[in-house]
Amino acid sequence: MSYEIVARPHQQNFIDWAKNKPEVLVLSADLTNSCEVGKWRDTYPDRFFSMGMAEQNMLGFAAGLAREGFEPWVHTFSVFLYRRPLDQLQMSIAYPSLKVRLVGFLPGIMTPGGVTHQAIEDIAVLRAIPNMTIFEVGDATEAQSILDVAHAINGPVYIRMLRGEVSRIFPANEPFVFNRARVLSEGSDITLITSGISTEEALRAVPLLQERGVSISHLHVSTLKPFTDPLVLQALKNAKSGVITMENHSIVGGLGSAVAELMAENAIGIPLQRIGLKDTYAHGASQKFLMSEYELDAQALVKKVENALGRSLNIAESELQEQRSVSVHSSAKVEAL
Repeated sequence: MSYEIVARPHQQNFIDWAKNKPEVLVLSADLTNSCEVGKWRDTYPDRFFSMGMAEQNMLGFAAGLAREGFEPWVHTFSVFLYRRPLDQLQMSIAYPSLKVRLVGFLPGIMTPGGVTHQAIEDIAVLRAIPNMTIFEVGDATEAQSILDVAHAINGPVYIRMLRGEVSRIFPANEPFVFNRARVLSEGSDITLITSGISTEEALRAVPLLQERGVSISHLHVSTLKPFTDPLVLQALKNAKSGVITMENHSIVGGLGSAVAELMAENAIGIPLQRIGLKDTYAHGASQKFLMSEYELDAQALVKKVENALGRSLNIAESELQEQRSVSVHSSAKVEAL
């Protein structure tokens, strides 16, 4: 399993996309190059605002711009979009349902920066906010095609964005579609629902599971709110032995919780297992190490499938390592800040 690796898929694509959209502005909070808008600043200096390390003010400023007919795209790390400025996010942006796009980088455990920089409960918090739309990109194709989807939403949007060296898992001519999962495989034993970087990790295990005779439906979900995709509901109904969710987030309030709600509301009475952070904080380390340490990796998925089926599949860690397309982009510069 190998994928094309795309360097900084958001950077130039965003500049090109916004060329004929003068209403699109960028706000940054002292993380301009880290969030791939340094080149934007140089290309459109009159449409770029450096707000400094003052996220509460930045969100209030974005709300004012949106009220005047502009479309601000706020770029910073995910944690800084909702933890400290939550009141401004709620009262200034979400309550009046303004067209502000919150582009959050380094979601979940994708940073060695430790707990201060790891957005592990962002989906849980933002799912509870009325008028909010939540997206999470899973590869370079989605990082590039999310722009049109977010632009079309008449209200606030939060995007869990990827940066740096990003795998292209999905064909470039198959863009992100609002509230529609990508069906990566179809089967009747297990339904697996993944999001973000968890999809690439799951794809290390799925072929080996299928070789062992496991019939598995694998859906990649990029729209986390609303969560009303009929493809997801049908896949949940089709699963005979269980449902597994896999996410780069706490198991509380994220993708796993959204699936649990859907199953309960539709009386789908089969076991659900959630792969994610188990109500704990992580620590600073490489993404690969943390995914193993906190059981967010392909090996964890194999164990969950074995639990659902009640039998061992005899998949060795060495087999999973052979399926790794890249060593979680180990050649990329580690940027904690």
